[in-house]
Amino acid sequence: MRARPGHLWVHGGTSRDRLRVLDGLGLPGWPVPVLDAHRRPRGPYGFGGALLQALVPAALARAPGVVAAHDIEIRAVAPDLRDRVPARRAPLYTRLPDEERILVPAPRRTLRIANGITEFLRDCGVPLRTIVADNVDEADETDRELLQTLARRFDPDHVTIVTCSAKAPPDWFVGRAIKADLSAERESRDLAGRYVASDGILDDPRALAAYHALPPEVRARLHDRRADLLAATGGRSSHLGAIPYHREHGGDPSGAGVEALWAALDHCLGEGFLDAAADYGLRGLALAEPATVRWWNLLQGAATALAGIGRRDEARDLYERARRTSLDPEVHSASAYGAAMLDARHPDPARRDLGRAQGWVNEAIAISTLLPDRAVRAFKLGFDLNGKALIEMRAGRPDQALTLVESAVKLAETDLPPGRHLVHRMILHANRAQLLGVLGHPDEALEDLDTAVAMDPDYPDHHLDRGNLLFQMGRADDALADYDAAIRLSPPLPEGHYNRAQVLLAVGELGRARADLDRVLELDPGYLDAYINRAGLLAELGLDEAARADVTAGLSLAPGNPHLLCVLGQLETAAKAFTRAREAFDAALASSPALVPAWAGRADLRYETGDLDGAVVDLSRAIELDEGAALYFNRAVALDGLGRRDEALADLRRAHELDPGDQDIVTALHRT
Repeated sequence: MRARPGHLWVHGGTSRDRLRVLDGLGLPGWPVPVLDAHRRPRGPYGFGGALLQALVPAALARAPGVVAAHDIEIRAVAPDLRDRVPARRAPLYTRLPDEERILVPAPRRTLRIANGITEFLRDCGVPLRTIVADNVDEADETDRELLQTLARRFDPDHVTIVTCSAKAPPDWFVGRAIKADLSAERESRDLAGRYVASDGILDDPRALAAYHALPPEVRARLHDRRADLLAATGGRSSHLGAIPYHREHGGDPSGAGVEALWAALDHCLGEGFLDAAADYGLRGLALAEPATVRWWNLLQGAATALAGIGRRDEARDLYERARRTSLDPEVHSASAYGAAMLDARHPDPARRDLGRAQGWVNEAIAISTLLPDRAVRAFKLGFDLNGKALIEMRAGRPDQALTLVESAVKLAETDLPPGRHLVHRMILHANRAQLLGVLGHPDEALEDLDTAVAMDPDYPDHHLDRGNLLFQMGRADDALADYDAAIRLSPPLPEGHYNRAQVLLAVGELGRARADLDRVLELDPGYLDAYINRAGLLAELGLDEAARADVTAGLSLAPGNPHLLCVLGQLETAAKAFTRAREAFDAALASSPALVPAWAGRADLRYETGDLDGAVVDLSRAIELDEGAALYFNRAVALDGLGRRDEALADLRRAHELDPGDQDIVTALHRT
């Protein structure tokens, strides 16, 4: 039979049972390769890497420009293809020694990669009708995010995504779920050996039972042989997950398991695959000799990854373990710094403990000051001073923060060897720029950002930062150029499109702004601010139905958001649903009493319903918060309706002072 339109999720049974279901569905283009998403053989992007391995060679022949345009994503997801896909964009941190690569990509980088791979598949010129992934319940988070992105962005009538797993589909899946029954058919020969050869993912219950029935030393030998074979035939790129797994289960008499896990952790941390990095680090700690260099590498890497994915309590426990285990002053300094950042960087401001963070970072600084090696001391101390600056900034003391960062910059200039720790220097310039901007020194801030961008022109984030500053300085064209650069240098970048839309809205290019906001939500349907801005823009364009859909979507993400309630109030006013409009504006102001558009919107509602006195009161409050020509003009209209002509004329004159080119204001003045 022909499968009905829609993405599919086949669950239950074994891989063989699920394959039997697929055979009977009549999928478009079937049979196609079933790609294994289990994290055990390859680690992150096991499915994604296998998919690219199958498609990139053909794409190089058909659409080499598309391959080049997605070099970052392809090289991250399928390292084995790096010799065929050169790096067209290579930020500075990718070209430095390991000890100087201190930038850890944010967790959102994997969403950028997932969108980039989706667009590569769309544009690569290789026909695709059906993509099948198995063992998704055992997949790394990178593959789950990629599959979710593929299912969201591909029309199932054109490309059907078929996901297979032992477990039922998760909440995000939209499509048809099919249950596969466990079959009684089993093969019996060499079951334990087949289990090891499958890298531990064979889902035959008898194979698993036979494996566990073997004596431990026999199991260890099987794993050692398998690890040696994988290392000889592919190295860590091809078998990122399998080699560490086998080294662990082989007994690890030589420490090879620790080294394999460290190599996997280091790779994943550098790419931003934080869930996998945390897993490898914790597994490595179980094998490593405490207080050794490699033990500390694993602990610090795991703690960094855990913090990045929100598992802060576990990260804090690791730093505490380091303090209780090690006598190395660098370990104690770094652990104190790590604990300080857990408190200072908590995403919920109410849960930040800046006092405790201050204590920890002071301890880090005290220890780093005593380190004997001048260069090590300069780097470590500069790092700690920069962290203390963040705490001072969040405590509302930007002057003290600037002094600390300038001390770190001076240390780097005087005590670090020339040409060393370039990323550290770049970050310090970017951070000093941020503080100078906050303190009202935009020209000096721009000099520092120019320095940071010059040090690494291929790093998109500093183009974003410089674009923001240039926009604040009124240099819209230059800001747009930086946002264009950030978008060009990165895999699909929602933030770049959002920021560019802000500038385009300000200069009145509403069509281009809408296109950018559409792009943001195509890439990231959870981007709340994009819903807020697009809803307001659509309402301004008179597209009330589309604006209402954005309000609904945004409120599903953030119930009670005052900006969305404000737009809802405007829409209800336009629809003459005055009671609902008043409820929306009142709720917005209860949540955000300083929200000027809500005061102005409620004033418009009151004017529409004949409450001119109320309109004047609301507009007066809006003007107290933020003088604007439109607010004065609207209050003048309300005052004129109340017969308060002198006050209305004064408001019109003030409106004209604020915006001499507004023809409505000029016309109203001529009439009075």
